Amino acid sequence: MKTLLLLHGAIGAKDQLEPLSEHLKGQFDVHNINFSGHGGTPFDGPFSIEKFADEILNYLQENQLEKVSIFGYSMGGYVALYLASIHPEKVERIFTLATKFDWSPEISQKETNMLNPEIIKEKIPAFSKALQQRHQPQSWEMVLEKTSQMMLDLGTKQPLAQEDFHTIKTPIKLAIGDADKMVSILETKQVSEWLPNATLLILPDVQHPIEKGPIPRLAEVITAFIK
Repeated sequence: MKTLLLLHGAIGAKDQLEPLSEHLKGQFDVHNINFSGHGGTPFDGPFSIEKFADEILNYLQENQLEKVSIFGYSMGGYVALYLASIHPEKVERIFTLATKFDWSPEISQKETNMLNPEIIKEKIPAFSKALQQRHQPQSWEMVLEKTSQMMLDLGTKQPLAQEDFHTIKTPIKLAIGDADKMVSILETKQVSEWLPNATLLILPDVQHPIEKGPIPRLAEVITAFIK
C-alpha cells in the first residue's frame, strides 16, 4: 500500500482534511499532519515554505518513511512542490488543489488585507471562533500575523522561480476549481506548462475552500492519479 501525505493550507490545519482522509484510508497509508503553529502545535520563529518543507523531512525521518506521494491543498501544494525541488528522491507523486503560484507585492498585500484579526472578529465572528477552536491553545491571531508575513515575503521573493519549476521531474497533477476566487486557472495552467511532467485538472463548480468541495469526487481523482 502506497503512503500518502496530506498537507493543509494556510491558516488551516489537518482537521480540514479529515473528511478526505477518511475517503482515502482504504486505498493508502494516509498521514495527515499539522504544520508547526497550526492546529494547536507549538511554533518557533516565522512561517515559511522552506520551514514547512523541513518539517516534512523531519516527519519522514521520524516515521521511517523513505518516499511518499503528497496531496497538497492550497499552501500545502506549494510546500510539496518545493520539497520535490530540493529532495526529489523523497517524493513519488504530487496532487495539488487550489495552490496559488502568482505572487507579487500587490497580490500579497491584497491577500494579507483579508487576514486582519480585528476585522474578522467584527465582520465574521463565526470564522474567528472557528479559527480559535482550530488553533487552540495557540493564538489564532498570531497564526494570522505569521501567515501574513509569509505572504508578504512571497510577494518579494518566491522559493520557486520559473526555472526551478522546470527542474522538478516528479509526476504532478495540478487541480483548480473553475469557481475558485483566490487562485486563477491561468496561473495554474502556466505552472503546469513549466513543469516537465505535470497535467492540469479543472474541476467544475469547485470553490477555493476545501470544506465546500466534492470530497468523494476529489478522493476518486486523487486515487486514480496516485495509484
